[in-house]
Amino acid sequence: MSDLSGEDVAVVGGGIGGLSAACYLADAGADVSLLEKNEQVGGRASRLEAEGFRFDMGPSWYLMPDVFERFFAYFGKEPRDYYDLQRLDPHYRIFFKDGDRIDVTGDNEEMAGKFEEYEPGAGEAFEDYLATSERHYETAMNKFVYKDRSELRDWIDLDVMTAAPVGLQLIGSMQGHVEDYFEHPKLQQIMQYTLVFLGGSPRTTPALYNMMSHVDFNLGVYYPDGGVGAVVDGLVELGEELGVTYETDAEVDEIARRKQGFLVETVHGETTHPDEVVVNADYAHAERELLPDHERQYDDEYWDDKTYAPSAFLMYMGVEGDVEPLEHHTLVLPTDWDPHFDDIFEDPAWPDDPAYYLCVPSKTDDSVAPDGHSNLFVLVPIAPGLHDGDEIRQEYREKILADIADNTGVDLRDRIVYEKQFAVSDFGERYNATEGTALGLAHTLRQTALLRPNNRSSAVDGLYFTGSFTTPGIGVPMCLISGEHTAKALIEDIA
Repeated sequence: MSDLSGEDVAVVGGGIGGLSAACYLADAGADVSLLEKNEQVGGRASRLEAEGFRFDMGPSWYLMPDVFERFFAYFGKEPRDYYDLQRLDPHYRIFFKDGDRIDVTGDNEEMAGKFEEYEPGAGEAFEDYLATSERHYETAMNKFVYKDRSELRDWIDLDVMTAAPVGLQLIGSMQGHVEDYFEHPKLQQIMQYTLVFLGGSPRTTPALYNMMSHVDFNLGVYYPDGGVGAVVDGLVELGEELGVTYETDAEVDEIARRKQGFLVETVHGETTHPDEVVVNADYAHAERELLPDHERQYDDEYWDDKTYAPSAFLMYMGVEGDVEPLEHHTLVLPTDWDPHFDDIFEDPAWPDDPAYYLCVPSKTDDSVAPDGHSNLFVLVPIAPGLHDGDEIRQEYREKILADIADNTGVDLRDRIVYEKQFAVSDFGERYNATEGTALGLAHTLRQTALLRPNNRSSAVDGLYFTGSFTTPGIGVPMCLISGEHTAKALIEDIA
């Protein structure tokens, strides 16, 4: 990247995209200051520490290790310079609510055999599906993800033409793609569960995201010792080595263009005057609340028309004793999950028969819970914008704890020594998240690739955006790459 010596850049928001962009910009020579609203950086990847327990509040899966290796390699580093990784075995466990259970492992020959038990021919179909997934992953990452194609002209080149079969996957749905390989609904669910983490449903997410099965089965599922918070610490440490300065409890409430540079003002009345600004806050919030009307790219109708990724009902729990038979990552799925997706995307409501995720990092890491205790959180995807008052939270808490006991055999109700809930309104308050989304913009057919908001403002020179609203999208690895795209855009404009 080019030399930015003498440029003063403010990064507003310390989520993964902001931390990433700050590193790239500082490495290019800019004087980078990062301003974070909350008491710690990390954005959704915050930590909660209480009574000897330490929880990852948001992301808890370490996937796509190649993306992290590529990021640190750019700076002459490796992930292990900042944190240690363990490969999980099994990757995760699934409890189906009809009493069935399956462990997903990194042994694909074993997995093919398990698939064959559900449906004749499914073992071979599994191998074919993974081969397609790997091919799509490598093509998509190299030609669509690592390259920022945020403008229509970026899609009219030889690279895109040679990757046309993959590009065409954008116009089909994951549901249709998976049905081409598997008839059994449980096998379809296994191949599609990652869509929840992308903020979509099988019927609306582009089939291109079949590449996530390569991530799941071939690349593996890891745990960074100390949790995803340790990755955040690594990004901060790298940034400090590069010269980035960080300020927490510094919520920005105004960004405005001036004749020379910008005015950035916090709620405490502190002002800075950077040459350029990178916004890692919620994109819709920043445009509606932080910028003057004449410096906005999109009107209210634009944002109101968007499909936001699910919010979540979360319970962070410290529990006496162990929680066998839960694994580090555990999914509990109804045999028919369509009603749950309908409750998120079609007719928003608290789901009657939810699919949900349980994370038990104390299975792998003794440091996250006191001796003799387990660290556990449960995440139920719910529609953004739902009312989540005390009464419905308490009612749903009882429902979920009973569901866990019924379907996993683990009764937590008399063993909880610490508990904190987090839901729609908390996402809105802590992260300024539009409609309380837990993730950002959903990966629907109309909100993928160049159809996502741009990382370069079309209304204000010197203003840029990064994070899960922009390309390439949702998730820690994607936000790392988003930071790179945004930094490159800024550097190209200044050079």
